[in-house]
Amino acid sequence: MFVVRVWAASSIIVALVLVAFLAVPGRSQQPLFAGKTVTIIVGYNPGGGYDLVARLVARYLPKYLPGNPTIVVQNMPGANSVIAANHVYAVAKPDGLTLGAFNRNLVLGQLVKAPGIRFDMAKFAWIGSPASETTVLTIRNDLPYRTPADLTRADPAVIVGATGPGASTYDFPLLLKALAKLNLRIISGYPSSADIMLAVERKEVDGRAGSYSSTKPFIDRRLVRPVVRGRASVPDIAQLPMDEDLVSDVRSKVVMRLRSAPEIIGRPYVAPPGTPEEYVRVYWDAFTKMVGDREFLAEADKAGLEMNFTRGDQAAQITR
Repeated sequence: MFVVRVWAASSIIVALVLVAFLAVPGRSQQPLFAGKTVTIIVGYNPGGGYDLVARLVARYLPKYLPGNPTIVVQNMPGANSVIAANHVYAVAKPDGLTLGAFNRNLVLGQLVKAPGIRFDMAKFAWIGSPASETTVLTIRNDLPYRTPADLTRADPAVIVGATGPGASTYDFPLLLKALAKLNLRIISGYPSSADIMLAVERKEVDGRAGSYSSTKPFIDRRLVRPVVRGRASVPDIAQLPMDEDLVSDVRSKVVMRLRSAPEIIGRPYVAPPGTPEEYVRVYWDAFTKMVGDREFLAEADKAGLEMNFTRGDQAAQITR
């Protein structure tokens, strides 16, 4: 009898503890991002293409994440976004609340062991890319250069502004100069593509290479004209000469093709290594839904951005 009473009392106590435990606020199942803030770390100053896309994502992605979190953009410029990538890789917590948005060409930077890189691109938790990109070389509209042949004959050299090695603003004209013999002089050190375009407007430089999406507004304004493009393309500029067509030897074509490869993941988004897969998959789903949002697409189109989501598991293949 004593044993039965003890057992019954114990059962009641356990039941009461369970009820109390489940009644504690926050113990019930909450949406994954409820009450949380997600930070997107952008490797460039405000105003450039990477920053523009990040701020667009920050406005539209929350409604597709469970719990509708706040998303803030933190700019961490330096070394063509290597500083931001190093931070996301080694400093940011892998708690699903930090995303990195940095230069797509860091894939190649790691391959050639560029200085300052302390990350392994393959080890990031890949969210994906909301856009593919096409690199174009644009020249001021008031100058007489309309074709690659014109640039080959240019005298003096045409001055092209750039951020620095590892970015399309630098690497694209460098290969055109070295392999296709375009007479270009590259001035690097600008903090962002927005700063380069300001220099173009001031006529400090003659042109700029970079993503078509970020140069399109200036093309539409007739400040610059596109002269040559990379391999990836969009209908607007499909008729432009492609860099690979300007060279005849196989080695040069392969080098140019390799440079173009990361453009499939034009605006890569990653999370720190070790980020729980649950968060990664939720981001995949949210980005997929976001790029189907009519308001999002309308705003992106107004900004000259071509949006199509490449999921993280597909984007990561380029790093391996």
